[in-house]
Amino acid sequence: MPGPEREDDYAALLKAVRSGDAEQEHIVEELVNMISEHDLAMLNEGGTALHWTTISGNRRMAECLIRKNKNVLSIRNCRNELPVSLALGFGHTELARYLYSQTPIHDLEEDQGCHGASLLNRCFYNGDLDMALDLMKRCPSLAFALDHQSPHVYPLETAIDHIRGAALQMQREVQWFKVVESICPPSFKETLNKDGLTPGQLFTKDHQKMRKEGERWMKDTATSCTVVGALIITIMFAAAFTIPGGNNQDTGMPILVHDKLFTLFIVADSLSLFSSTTSVLMFLGILTSRYAEEDFHKSLPRKMIIGLFALFFSIATMMIAFSTALLLMLCGKYQIVVPIIGLAGIPVILFVVMQSRLLVEMFNSTYRIGIFDRKMKRSF
Repeated sequence: MPGPEREDDYAALLKAVRSGDAEQEHIVEELVNMISEHDLAMLNEGGTALHWTTISGNRRMAECLIRKNKNVLSIRNCRNELPVSLALGFGHTELARYLYSQTPIHDLEEDQGCHGASLLNRCFYNGDLDMALDLMKRCPSLAFALDHQSPHVYPLETAIDHIRGAALQMQREVQWFKVVESICPPSFKETLNKDGLTPGQLFTKDHQKMRKEGERWMKDTATSCTVVGALIITIMFAAAFTIPGGNNQDTGMPILVHDKLFTLFIVADSLSLFSSTTSVLMFLGILTSRYAEEDFHKSLPRKMIIGLFALFFSIATMMIAFSTALLLMLCGKYQIVVPIIGLAGIPVILFVVMQSRLLVEMFNSTYRIGIFDRKMKRSF
């Protein structure tokens, strides 16, 4: 058993590595030199000092610990996890790659438990396909090994459920299906399982509930936005014929036709009318869709993106038309006009705050780089 002084040194080491602060790196190096290899491998409630380092994600601290005692790479924590798997579980990809390069391959083989299978799954979850490929080449049997640790999710991981809405969840499932379909032999598309179903038929069967939830979510969103768009169409159409300043009784031309603000009013009113009409048409297209699995891939999200963007643009131009109309009617009354124009920006800001996240996530999910098409830096 280590003496009191060594216990104090080890406690100080744990405190330093838990912080992961770069300013603590030199302290860790000094403490490691004062602690024996045996003491460095001591387990506490969270594992060894290396386990705590993988949680904080400091590679320099990890290198220092491994130089002192490389055996710490093979020690499991209280959850029966190796440091390399733990680092990847917390999203520290670069640290995990370093630990993988140092971890004895024997510790990841199937006969040593589910450590290799757990690491392989986390490679897939984090998109680190080069590490996964290297691990598969070195331990081919892991392709059939069970991972009993995969249900556990760490506080810093994101289910690596951030996709907002059942429709986008359905879209992600279709994307995965198409990616897998593209890398499989063509004959597999018509291969029947034990229940006599092709892969496409099985996908349809297993995703019926999600498809219905996605359909309901999409329809509810489209219906709400259609009401807003239709209201804007009505207002802007009426405003085009009830122009500020009125018309000349002799010619019928607007009295303020030569005013630059009047031109801005007409342009803003027209843009608002056209964009709101576009948004309503897009949302009507969503409401009348057949809602097949294929529609969730690109068709429905594309219509929702166009509809939301057009609706945002129509609200913004409507507020511009309203502000210019006030300036035309209350020329010189800036003490009244300026505060009202400031208040006119509130609806635009509220719409951005409420809908921008949905719009961005839907755009990224639809048009970002494909699931397996990302350029990855190979390390092995």
